[in-house]
Amino acid sequence: MPQVHRRFMLKQAVAAGAACVPSSTAANTWNSTTVQRRFTMDLTGGAIGVRTGQVDSISLAAEYGFESVAPNAGYLAALDENGRNDLTSLMQEKGIVWGAAGLPVEFRKDEDTFRSGLKSLPELAKAMELAGVTRVSTWLKPYHPGMTYVANFRQHARRLRECVMILGDHGQRFGMEYVGPKTLWASERHSFIHTMAETKDLIAEIGRSNVGFVLDSWHWYTAHENADDLRSLTNKDVVACDLNDAPAGLKIDQQIDNRRELPSATGVIDLKTFLGVLVEIGYDGPIRSEPFNAKLNAMGNREACAATAAAMKQAFALVGG
Repeated sequence: MPQVHRRFMLKQAVAAGAACVPSSTAANTWNSTTVQRRFTMDLTGGAIGVRTGQVDSISLAAEYGFESVAPNAGYLAALDENGRNDLTSLMQEKGIVWGAAGLPVEFRKDEDTFRSGLKSLPELAKAMELAGVTRVSTWLKPYHPGMTYVANFRQHARRLRECVMILGDHGQRFGMEYVGPKTLWASERHSFIHTMAETKDLIAEIGRSNVGFVLDSWHWYTAHENADDLRSLTNKDVVACDLNDAPAGLKIDQQIDNRRELPSATGVIDLKTFLGVLVEIGYDGPIRSEPFNAKLNAMGNREACAATAAAMKQAFALVGG
């Protein structure tokens, strides 16, 4: 087929069958209004300075319009069958589902610390399985004071592969969050993974089907990434997601990791595009806010939940609510 005809037919097919996909001239934006979100507005209390137990977090989530909550593996492991049934009934009554649990293994320190944590993972993963938890997440430190990039990469792949295999035996997907700010990854002698592309390398090296990403609008922004980077992923690749904005008046490479803003607070980060592409790829997991914001952390539990819920609803409205 002549090249010009083939290109014309491809364009016609795209226009007819994939109206929700933006054209190449708008590769870094999102404009669709025809696709509904599948992700949940998630309450992860520790990320916004809210300190409550598992049951109270479920009640707070329902009260302020959240749709999922972060599971606490230790709490779930302490429950017997009756306790699990009661918790399940409460969640059903409140209309709340599970978000993503944190990985209960310290893999960033010495080998003995890692091995000690790994021993308890099968029991914790089993408890999460019994409670219906299917997502577990962690973050990657983007530097090391003494270990070179290659040595650190090999250690991460080896240790996290062991965790991923155990989680996989209990029906859980595992997501890793890269940390993007240059002010952080350039702060020590050896920088480490701080972009989506590098995280893909680690995922490939781990080599298990249940490992993927924790995306964060903040790290996507500070890593100088765009919509096409997000479009390189599928729903299967994304385990969890964080939603944050950035302080105004700073260049990207001047942003400080623990000085963020609630979603849509400043408009510095293009959350419409970020969320829009997540809608586009059919992402169906939790989205939580993690602003590391002193003003928010100083609030009471209810006030912090209300402020976070309002900010997230405002951001979700950018893509249809």
